[in-house]
Amino acid sequence: MPFKTIIEPFRIKAVEPIRFTTREQREAALAAADYNLFKLRAEDVIIDLLTDSGTGAMSAAQWAGMMQGDESYAGARSFFKFEAAVRDITGLRHIIPTHQGRAAERILFSSACTAGQVVPNNTHFDTTRANLEAIGVRAVDLRCAEATQPSLIAPFKGNIDLAALERCLAENAGRVPFAMITVTNNSGGGQPVSLANIRAASALCRQHRVPLILDCCRFAENAWFIKRREPGQAHRTPADIAREMFGYADGCTMSAKKDGLVNIGGFLALNDDALAAKCRNNLILTEGFPTYGGLAGYDLEALAVGLREVLDEHYLEYRIRSVEYLGEKLTAAGVPIVQPTGGHAIYIDARAMLPHIPQGEFPAWALSCALYLEGGVRSVEIGSVMFGRQPDGTEKPAAMELVRLAFPRRVYTQSHVDYLIEVILSVNSLKSRIRGVHLVEAPPLLRHFTARLAPVGGTLLA
Repeated sequence: MPFKTIIEPFRIKAVEPIRFTTREQREAALAAADYNLFKLRAEDVIIDLLTDSGTGAMSAAQWAGMMQGDESYAGARSFFKFEAAVRDITGLRHIIPTHQGRAAERILFSSACTAGQVVPNNTHFDTTRANLEAIGVRAVDLRCAEATQPSLIAPFKGNIDLAALERCLAENAGRVPFAMITVTNNSGGGQPVSLANIRAASALCRQHRVPLILDCCRFAENAWFIKRREPGQAHRTPADIAREMFGYADGCTMSAKKDGLVNIGGFLALNDDALAAKCRNNLILTEGFPTYGGLAGYDLEALAVGLREVLDEHYLEYRIRSVEYLGEKLTAAGVPIVQPTGGHAIYIDARAMLPHIPQGEFPAWALSCALYLEGGVRSVEIGSVMFGRQPDGTEKPAAMELVRLAFPRRVYTQSHVDYLIEVILSVNSLKSRIRGVHLVEAPPLLRHFTARLAPVGGTLLA
Protein backbone atom coordinates (compact mmCIF):
# COMPACT_ATOMS: atom_id res chain seq x y z
CA MET A 1 0.00 0.00 0.00
CA PRO A 2 1.24 3.55 -0.76
CA PHE A 3 0.39 4.89 2.70
CA LYS A 4 2.81 5.33 5.59
CA THR A 5 0.50 4.57 8.51
CA ILE A 6 0.82 0.98 9.72
CA ILE A 7 -2.56 0.04 11.16
CA GLU A 8 -3.37 -2.80 13.51
CA PRO A 9 -3.91 -5.85 11.27
CA PHE A 10 -7.05 -6.86 13.16
CA ARG A 11 -10.45 -5.58 14.28
CA ILE A 12 -11.55 -5.56 17.92
CA LYS A 13 -14.53 -7.78 18.78
CA ALA A 14 -14.38 -7.77 22.58
CA VAL A 15 -13.23 -5.17 25.09
CA GLU A 16 -12.29 -5.15 28.77
CA PRO A 17 -12.81 -2.00 30.85
CA ILE A 18 -9.87 -0.23 32.47
CA ARG A 19 -10.34 1.06 36.01
CA PHE A 20 -8.86 4.53 36.38
CA THR A 21 -7.22 5.28 39.71
CA THR A 22 -6.13 8.49 41.41
CA ARG A 23 -2.57 9.19 42.48
CA GLU A 24 -3.63 8.86 46.11
CA GLN A 25 -5.10 5.43 45.44
CA ARG A 26 -1.91 4.34 43.69
CA GLU A 27 0.23 5.65 46.53
CA ALA A 28 -1.74 3.51 48.98
CA ALA A 29 -1.65 0.49 46.68
CA LEU A 30 2.12 0.79 46.23
CA ALA A 31 2.73 0.92 49.96
CA ALA A 32 0.39 -2.03 50.57
CA ALA A 33 2.32 -4.00 47.93
CA ASP A 34 5.64 -3.33 49.72
CA TYR A 35 6.82 -1.32 46.72
CA ASN A 36 6.81 -4.47 44.62
CA LEU A 37 4.76 -4.10 41.42
CA PHE A 38 4.31 -7.88 41.15
CA LYS A 39 2.18 -7.71 44.29
CA LEU A 40 -0.26 -5.10 42.98
CA ARG A 41 -3.82 -6.05 42.16
CA ALA A 42 -4.24 -5.93 38.38
CA GLU A 43 -7.39 -3.82 38.78
CA ASP A 44 -5.21 -1.06 40.29
CA VAL A 45 -3.11 -0.81 37.10
CA ILE A 46 -4.09 1.43 34.17
CA ILE A 47 -1.53 0.30 31.56
CA ASP A 48 -0.04 -3.10 32.40
CA LEU A 49 3.38 -3.64 30.81
CA LEU A 50 4.76 -5.91 33.52
CA THR A 51 5.16 -8.70 30.99
CA ASP A 52 4.20 -9.82 27.50
CA SER A 53 3.93 -13.40 28.79
CA GLY A 54 0.41 -14.80 28.56
CA THR A 55 -1.14 -11.34 28.54
CA GLY A 56 -1.97 -11.07 24.84
CA ALA A 57 -5.35 -11.21 23.11
CA MET A 58 -6.28 -14.34 21.18
CA SER A 59 -7.82 -14.27 17.72
CA ALA A 60 -11.25 -15.39 16.56
CA ALA A 61 -9.58 -18.39 14.92
CA GLN A 62 -7.95 -19.35 18.22
CA TRP A 63 -11.22 -19.08 20.14
CA ALA A 64 -12.94 -21.14 17.45
CA GLY A 65 -10.17 -23.73 17.69
CA MET A 66 -10.67 -23.98 21.46
CA MET A 67 -14.23 -25.19 20.89
CA GLN A 68 -12.74 -28.22 19.12
CA GLY A 69 -10.45 -29.12 22.02
CA ASP A 70 -10.19 -32.86 22.62
CA GLU A 71 -9.89 -33.39 26.37
CA SER A 72 -8.99 -37.08 26.18
CA TYR A 73 -6.30 -37.90 28.73
CA ALA A 74 -4.09 -39.77 26.26
CA GLY A 75 -3.72 -39.48 22.50
CA ALA A 76 -6.04 -36.49 22.05
CA ARG A 77 -6.31 -35.20 18.48
CA SER A 78 -5.56 -31.68 19.79
CA PHE A 79 -2.06 -32.85 20.71
CA PHE A 80 -1.37 -34.04 17.18
CA LYS A 81 -2.46 -30.66 15.75
CA PHE A 82 -0.13 -28.95 18.20
CA GLU A 83 2.71 -31.38 17.49
CA ALA A 84 2.37 -30.86 13.73
CA ALA A 85 2.47 -27.06 14.12
CA VAL A 86 5.60 -27.14 16.29
CA ARG A 87 7.37 -29.68 14.08
CA ASP A 88 6.57 -27.66 10.94
CA ILE A 89 8.42 -24.65 12.38
CA THR A 90 11.23 -26.31 14.34
CA GLY A 91 11.86 -29.53 12.41
CA LEU A 92 12.67 -31.20 15.75
CA ARG A 93 11.64 -34.82 16.28
CA HIS A 94 10.33 -34.96 19.85
CA ILE A 95 7.67 -32.40 20.85
CA ILE A 96 6.84 -32.34 24.57
CA PRO A 97 4.08 -29.98 25.77
CA THR A 98 4.39 -28.18 29.12
CA HIS A 99 2.18 -25.71 30.92
CA GLN A 100 4.72 -22.90 30.39
CA GLY A 101 8.37 -22.21 29.61
CA ARG A 102 9.83 -22.61 33.07
CA ALA A 103 8.37 -26.11 33.24
CA ALA A 104 10.21 -26.95 30.00
CA GLU A 105 13.38 -25.55 31.55
CA ARG A 106 12.97 -27.50 34.77
CA ILE A 107 12.32 -30.77 32.94
CA LEU A 108 15.27 -30.35 30.56
CA PHE A 109 17.70 -29.17 33.22
CA SER A 110 16.82 -31.85 35.76
CA SER A 111 17.09 -34.50 33.04
CA ALA A 112 20.32 -33.34 31.39
CA CYS A 113 22.34 -31.51 34.06
CA THR A 114 24.19 -32.32 37.27
CA ALA A 115 25.69 -30.10 39.96
CA GLY A 116 29.01 -28.55 39.05
CA GLN A 117 28.30 -28.23 35.35
CA VAL A 118 28.32 -25.03 33.30
CA VAL A 119 25.71 -23.75 30.84
CA PRO A 120 26.64 -20.77 28.63
CA ASN A 121 24.02 -18.49 27.07
CA ASN A 122 23.95 -15.08 25.44
CA THR A 123 22.00 -14.00 28.53
CA HIS A 124 19.98 -16.25 30.83
CA PHE A 125 16.62 -14.83 31.84
CA ASP A 126 15.44 -15.02 35.44
CA THR A 127 13.67 -18.41 35.52
CA THR A 128 16.31 -19.99 33.28
CA ARG A 129 19.10 -18.93 35.61
CA ALA A 130 17.15 -19.89 38.72
CA ASN A 131 16.29 -23.37 37.44
CA LEU A 132 19.97 -24.01 36.67
CA GLU A 133 21.30 -22.58 39.92
CA ALA A 134 18.71 -24.52 41.94
CA ILE A 135 20.43 -27.77 40.90
CA GLY A 136 23.97 -26.43 41.32
CA VAL A 137 24.73 -25.58 37.68
CA ARG A 138 26.64 -22.38 36.90
CA ALA A 139 24.81 -20.16 34.40
CA VAL A 140 27.32 -18.13 32.38
CA ASP A 141 26.29 -15.06 30.35
CA LEU A 142 28.37 -14.46 27.23
CA ARG A 143 27.00 -11.20 25.85
CA CYS A 144 28.56 -9.66 22.75
CA ALA A 145 30.56 -6.48 23.40
CA GLU A 146 27.79 -4.19 22.13
CA ALA A 147 25.17 -5.62 24.47
CA THR A 148 26.11 -3.66 27.60
CA GLN A 149 26.19 -0.27 25.85
CA PRO A 150 22.53 0.82 25.95
CA SER A 151 22.87 3.88 23.70
CA LEU A 152 24.92 2.12 21.02
CA ILE A 153 22.96 1.38 17.85
CA ALA A 154 23.90 -2.00 16.38
CA PRO A 155 21.63 -4.43 14.53
CA PHE A 156 22.22 -7.61 16.55
CA LYS A 157 23.08 -6.72 20.14
CA GLY A 158 21.56 -10.02 21.28
CA ASN A 159 24.41 -12.05 19.77
CA ILE A 160 26.40 -14.47 21.87
CA ASP A 161 30.13 -13.68 22.11
CA LEU A 162 31.57 -16.42 19.89
CA ALA A 163 35.15 -16.12 21.15
CA ALA A 164 33.94 -16.34 24.74
CA LEU A 165 31.75 -19.32 23.85
CA GLU A 166 34.71 -21.13 22.32
CA ARG A 167 36.80 -20.48 25.45
CA CYS A 168 33.98 -21.63 27.70
CA LEU A 169 33.54 -24.88 25.78
CA ALA A 170 37.29 -25.56 25.72
CA GLU A 171 37.95 -24.69 29.37
CA ASN A 172 34.98 -26.71 30.62
CA ALA A 173 35.34 -29.77 28.39
CA GLY A 174 33.06 -32.51 29.66
CA ARG A 175 31.24 -30.12 32.01
CA VAL A 176 28.89 -28.40 29.51
CA PRO A 177 25.69 -30.45 29.03
CA PHE A 178 24.49 -27.98 26.39
CA ALA A 179 24.84 -24.33 25.37
CA MET A 180 21.88 -21.98 24.97
CA ILE A 181 20.96 -18.93 22.92
CA THR A 182 17.93 -16.83 23.88
CA VAL A 183 16.03 -15.31 20.94
CA THR A 184 15.36 -12.49 21.25
CA ASN A 185 17.72 -11.65 24.12
CA ASN A 186 15.25 -10.51 26.76
CA SER A 187 17.66 -9.55 29.55
CA GLY A 188 19.83 -7.75 27.01
CA GLY A 189 17.09 -5.32 25.99
CA GLY A 190 14.96 -7.50 23.74
CA GLN A 191 17.73 -7.46 21.14
CA PRO A 192 17.80 -9.95 18.26
CA VAL A 193 20.39 -12.59 17.41
CA SER A 194 21.62 -12.82 13.83
CA LEU A 195 21.32 -15.93 11.72
CA ALA A 196 25.08 -15.81 11.15
CA ASN A 197 25.67 -15.79 14.92
CA ILE A 198 23.38 -18.77 15.51
CA ARG A 199 25.06 -20.63 12.65
CA ALA A 200 28.55 -19.95 14.00
CA ALA A 201 27.58 -20.87 17.57
CA SER A 202 26.10 -24.11 16.28
CA ALA A 203 29.33 -24.95 14.47
CA LEU A 204 31.36 -24.31 17.64
CA CYS A 205 29.04 -26.49 19.70
CA ARG A 206 29.23 -29.34 17.21
CA GLN A 207 33.00 -29.06 17.10
CA HIS A 208 33.02 -29.57 20.88
CA ARG A 209 30.21 -32.16 20.74
CA VAL A 210 27.91 -30.00 22.87
CA PRO A 211 24.20 -29.66 21.95
CA LEU A 212 22.79 -26.22 21.24
CA ILE A 213 19.40 -25.34 22.75
CA LEU A 214 17.38 -22.27 21.73
CA ASP A 215 15.27 -20.46 24.30
CA CYS A 216 12.86 -19.52 21.54
CA CYS A 217 9.92 -17.79 23.19
CA ARG A 218 10.24 -14.81 20.79
CA PHE A 219 11.47 -16.71 17.75
CA ALA A 220 9.09 -14.96 15.31
CA GLU A 221 10.19 -11.48 16.39
CA ASN A 222 13.81 -12.59 16.03
CA ALA A 223 13.10 -13.91 12.54
CA TRP A 224 11.52 -10.57 11.58
CA PHE A 225 14.61 -8.66 12.72
CA ILE A 226 16.80 -11.01 10.68
CA LYS A 227 14.63 -10.32 7.64
CA ARG A 228 14.85 -6.56 8.15
CA ARG A 229 18.46 -6.18 9.31
CA GLU A 230 20.64 -9.05 8.10
CA PRO A 231 22.14 -8.78 4.62
CA GLY A 232 20.75 -11.27 2.15
CA GLN A 233 17.61 -12.09 4.15
CA ALA A 234 15.09 -9.46 3.01
CA HIS A 235 13.49 -11.68 0.36
CA ARG A 236 12.70 -14.52 2.78
CA THR A 237 9.58 -15.11 4.84
CA PRO A 238 9.77 -15.11 8.65
CA ALA A 239 8.67 -18.77 8.62
CA ASP A 240 11.54 -19.74 6.32
CA ILE A 241 14.05 -17.85 8.47
CA ALA A 242 12.65 -19.44 11.63
CA ARG A 243 13.08 -22.91 10.16
CA GLU A 244 16.72 -22.18 9.41
CA MET A 245 17.26 -20.86 12.95
CA PHE A 246 15.90 -24.08 14.43
CA GLY A 247 17.87 -26.12 11.91
CA TYR A 248 21.09 -25.12 13.69
CA ALA A 249 19.79 -26.27 17.08
CA ASP A 250 19.50 -29.66 18.76
CA GLY A 251 16.49 -28.62 20.79
CA CYS A 252 14.53 -25.73 22.23
CA THR A 253 12.54 -24.60 25.23
CA MET A 254 9.60 -22.29 24.72
CA SER A 255 7.22 -20.23 26.72
CA ALA A 256 4.41 -20.17 24.17
CA LYS A 257 2.83 -17.37 26.19
CA LYS A 258 4.94 -15.02 24.06
CA ASP A 259 5.19 -15.87 20.37
CA GLY A 260 2.66 -18.69 20.68
CA LEU A 261 0.01 -15.96 21.17
CA VAL A 262 -1.70 -17.87 23.99
CA ASN A 263 -2.42 -17.21 27.64
CA ILE A 264 -0.84 -20.44 28.86
CA GLY A 265 1.40 -23.10 27.38
CA GLY A 266 4.91 -24.05 26.39
CA PHE A 267 6.96 -26.92 25.08
CA LEU A 268 10.29 -28.68 25.00
CA ALA A 269 11.48 -30.01 21.64
CA LEU A 270 14.51 -32.28 21.14
CA ASN A 271 16.26 -34.46 18.59
CA ASP A 272 18.07 -36.74 21.06
CA ASP A 273 15.95 -39.89 21.49
CA ALA A 274 17.37 -40.94 24.86
CA LEU A 275 17.16 -37.44 26.37
CA ALA A 276 13.61 -37.00 25.08
CA ALA A 277 12.56 -40.29 26.70
CA LYS A 278 14.07 -39.16 30.02
CA CYS A 279 12.33 -35.80 29.75
CA ARG A 280 8.97 -37.43 29.01
CA ASN A 281 9.30 -39.57 32.13
CA ASN A 282 10.18 -36.45 34.10
CA LEU A 283 7.18 -34.67 32.58
CA ILE A 284 4.79 -37.37 33.81
CA LEU A 285 5.92 -36.79 37.41
CA THR A 286 4.78 -33.17 37.61
CA GLU A 287 3.07 -32.00 34.40
CA GLY A 288 0.95 -34.84 33.04
CA PHE A 289 0.80 -37.43 30.29
CA PRO A 290 3.06 -36.64 27.28
CA THR A 291 0.12 -35.80 24.99
CA TYR A 292 -1.19 -33.03 27.21
CA GLY A 293 1.71 -32.02 29.47
CA GLY A 294 -0.26 -29.94 31.95
CA LEU A 295 -2.46 -28.28 29.30
CA ALA A 296 -6.09 -28.70 28.38
CA GLY A 297 -6.94 -29.84 24.87
CA TYR A 298 -8.33 -26.41 24.08
CA ASP A 299 -4.98 -24.84 25.08
CA LEU A 300 -3.20 -27.08 22.56
CA GLU A 301 -5.71 -26.09 19.87
CA ALA A 302 -5.19 -22.36 20.52
CA LEU A 303 -1.43 -22.81 20.46
CA ALA A 304 -1.48 -24.69 17.15
CA VAL A 305 -3.31 -21.72 15.58
CA GLY A 306 -1.16 -19.09 17.34
CA LEU A 307 2.10 -20.54 16.05
CA ARG A 308 0.85 -19.98 12.51
CA GLU A 309 -0.57 -16.51 13.14
CA VAL A 310 2.59 -15.18 14.79
CA LEU A 311 4.60 -15.61 11.58
CA ASP A 312 2.24 -13.40 9.56
CA GLU A 313 4.28 -10.52 8.13
CA HIS A 314 1.54 -7.91 8.62
CA TYR A 315 1.30 -8.82 12.30
CA LEU A 316 5.08 -8.72 12.81
CA GLU A 317 5.44 -5.39 11.00
CA TYR A 318 2.70 -3.84 13.18
CA ARG A 319 4.13 -5.39 16.35
CA ILE A 320 7.71 -4.20 15.85
CA ARG A 321 6.66 -0.78 14.56
CA SER A 322 4.47 -0.13 17.62
CA VAL A 323 7.45 -0.55 19.93
CA GLU A 324 9.69 1.43 17.58
CA TYR A 325 7.18 4.32 17.60
CA LEU A 326 7.39 4.56 21.38
CA GLY A 327 11.17 4.41 21.26
CA GLU A 328 11.36 7.25 18.74
CA LYS A 329 9.17 9.51 20.87
CA LEU A 330 11.17 8.82 24.05
CA THR A 331 14.51 9.30 22.32
CA ALA A 332 13.37 12.60 20.81
CA ALA A 333 12.44 13.77 24.32
CA GLY A 334 15.83 12.81 25.76
CA VAL A 335 14.75 9.71 27.71
CA PRO A 336 17.66 7.22 27.63
CA ILE A 337 16.62 3.79 26.32
CA VAL A 338 18.33 0.70 25.00
CA GLN A 339 18.99 1.31 21.31
CA PRO A 340 17.79 0.16 18.86
CA THR A 341 14.35 -0.78 20.13
CA GLY A 342 13.63 -4.47 20.62
CA GLY A 343 10.66 -6.47 19.48
CA HIS A 344 8.50 -6.87 22.56
CA ALA A 345 9.52 -4.04 24.86
CA ILE A 346 11.16 -0.69 25.48
CA TYR A 347 13.95 -0.73 28.06
CA ILE A 348 14.61 2.56 29.87
CA ASP A 349 18.22 2.98 31.00
CA ALA A 350 17.60 3.87 34.63
CA ARG A 351 21.28 4.29 35.48
CA ALA A 352 21.58 7.01 32.82
CA MET A 353 18.25 8.60 33.74
CA LEU A 354 18.83 8.56 37.53
CA PRO A 355 22.60 8.98 38.00
CA HIS A 356 22.05 10.32 41.53
CA ILE A 357 20.81 6.91 42.73
CA PRO A 358 23.64 4.42 43.41
CA GLN A 359 23.19 0.87 42.11
CA GLY A 360 22.98 -0.38 45.69
CA GLU A 361 19.72 1.57 45.97
CA PHE A 362 18.25 -0.07 42.85
CA PRO A 363 17.57 2.84 40.48
CA ALA A 364 15.59 0.75 37.98
CA TRP A 365 13.30 -0.56 40.70
CA ALA A 366 12.75 2.96 42.00
CA LEU A 367 11.96 4.23 38.49
CA SER A 368 9.43 1.45 37.92
CA CYS A 369 7.67 2.44 41.14
CA ALA A 370 7.62 6.10 40.10
CA LEU A 371 6.02 5.22 36.74
CA TYR A 372 3.24 3.43 38.58
CA LEU A 373 2.80 6.13 41.19
CA GLU A 374 2.53 8.96 38.66
CA GLY A 375 0.57 7.29 35.85
CA GLY A 376 -0.64 3.83 36.85
CA VAL A 377 1.85 2.13 34.49
CA ARG A 378 3.19 -1.23 35.64
CA SER A 379 6.61 -2.24 34.29
CA VAL A 380 9.38 -4.53 35.53
CA GLU A 381 12.95 -3.99 36.71
CA ILE A 382 15.71 -5.82 34.83
CA GLY A 383 18.55 -4.87 37.14
CA SER A 384 20.19 -5.58 40.45
CA VAL A 385 17.09 -6.72 42.32
CA MET A 386 16.43 -9.32 39.64
CA PHE A 387 20.04 -10.34 38.97
CA GLY A 388 22.20 -8.93 41.77
CA ARG A 389 22.11 -11.85 44.19
CA GLN A 390 24.77 -14.47 43.39
CA PRO A 391 24.52 -18.24 44.03
CA ASP A 392 26.86 -17.93 47.04
CA GLY A 393 24.58 -15.31 48.62
CA THR A 394 26.76 -12.29 47.85
CA GLU A 395 25.59 -9.22 45.97
CA LYS A 396 27.01 -8.05 42.63
CA PRO A 397 25.53 -5.12 40.70
CA ALA A 398 23.85 -6.09 37.45
CA ALA A 399 25.50 -5.16 34.16
CA MET A 400 22.65 -2.75 33.40
CA GLU A 401 19.81 -1.11 35.34
CA LEU A 402 16.83 -1.30 33.02
CA VAL A 403 13.08 -0.79 33.30
CA ARG A 404 11.28 -3.01 30.80
CA LEU A 405 7.94 -1.92 29.35
CA ALA A 406 6.73 -5.18 27.76
CA PHE A 407 3.79 -4.97 25.39
CA PRO A 408 1.08 -7.64 25.45
CA ARG A 409 0.28 -8.79 21.93
CA ARG A 410 -2.81 -7.33 20.23
CA VAL A 411 -4.01 -5.57 23.41
CA TYR A 412 -3.13 -1.86 23.38
CA THR A 413 -3.66 0.74 20.64
CA GLN A 414 -1.72 3.88 19.71
CA SER A 415 -3.74 6.03 22.11
CA HIS A 416 -2.57 3.83 24.98
CA VAL A 417 1.00 4.30 23.77
CA ASP A 418 0.53 8.06 23.55
CA TYR A 419 -0.73 8.09 27.16
CA LEU A 420 2.31 6.03 28.15
CA ILE A 421 4.60 8.59 26.50
CA GLU A 422 2.98 11.36 28.54
CA VAL A 423 3.52 9.41 31.77
CA ILE A 424 7.18 8.65 31.03
CA LEU A 425 7.94 12.26 30.07
CA SER A 426 6.21 13.49 33.21
CA VAL A 427 8.30 11.15 35.37
CA ASN A 428 11.42 12.24 33.47
CA SER A 429 10.67 15.83 34.45
CA LEU A 430 10.58 14.72 38.11
CA LYS A 431 13.64 12.48 37.94
CA SER A 432 15.81 14.51 40.30
CA ARG A 433 13.21 13.95 43.04
CA ILE A 434 13.13 10.15 42.75
CA ARG A 435 14.84 8.35 45.63
CA GLY A 436 16.25 4.85 45.76
CA VAL A 437 14.83 1.81 47.53
CA HIS A 438 16.23 -0.87 49.81
CA LEU A 439 15.35 -4.50 50.39
CA VAL A 440 13.40 -5.29 53.54
CA GLU A 441 12.94 -9.01 52.99
CA ALA A 442 13.65 -11.31 50.05
CA PRO A 443 13.90 -15.04 49.25
CA PRO A 444 17.20 -16.43 47.87
CA LEU A 445 15.87 -17.28 44.38
CA LEU A 446 13.72 -15.17 42.05
CA ARG A 447 13.45 -12.60 44.80
CA HIS A 448 11.93 -9.91 42.58
CA PHE A 449 8.60 -11.76 42.47
CA THR A 450 7.91 -11.56 46.22
CA ALA A 451 10.50 -9.25 47.84
CA ARG A 452 9.49 -6.50 50.21
CA LEU A 453 11.12 -3.11 49.63
CA ALA A 454 10.87 0.42 50.99
CA PRO A 455 12.04 3.86 49.82
CA VAL A 456 15.32 5.14 51.19
CA GLY A 457 14.44 7.92 53.62
CA GLY A 458 10.79 6.87 53.71
CA THR A 459 9.51 8.53 50.55
CA LEU A 460 9.87 7.71 46.85
CA LEU A 461 9.65 11.30 45.63
CA ALA A 462 11.47 13.85 47.72
